[in-house]
Amino acid sequence: MIKHVVRSALAAGLLVVTTACVYRINIQQGNYLDQAAVDQVKPGMTRSQVRYLLGTPLTADVFDRSRWDYIYYFKVGHDRRIDERRVTVFFDGNKVASIMKPSDAVAAAQERRLAKVKNGRIY
Repeated sequence: MIKHVVRSALAAGLLVVTTACVYRINIQQGNYLDQAAVDQVKPGMTRSQVRYLLGTPLTADVFDRSRWDYIYYFKVGHDRRIDERRVTVFFDGNKVASIMKPSDAVAAAQERRLAKVKNGRIY
């Protein structure tokens, strides 16, 4: 009886240890938005200039061609925190009318966190 209890306890302990070591990949989706490139987008720029700086928008509304949405989503494997950055560019005709972007403080914090991941210090 004691041997059975010990074996069961060891099996349960082994199960706990092996499930805690499951590797989880980093999930990255959307356009990576470099803050330096986002800061270069100014009113009066053309659509092609914005596309050159930020890339093709992740979502372009079929019914409203005056708005481009850039969305970047990043989740580090076991971390519960999700970094998400949204930039919306509004056009008047072929020129940028306005841009909605995260504050400089939020963008800087995200850049620091992504730099740590790129350097391999966070998994």
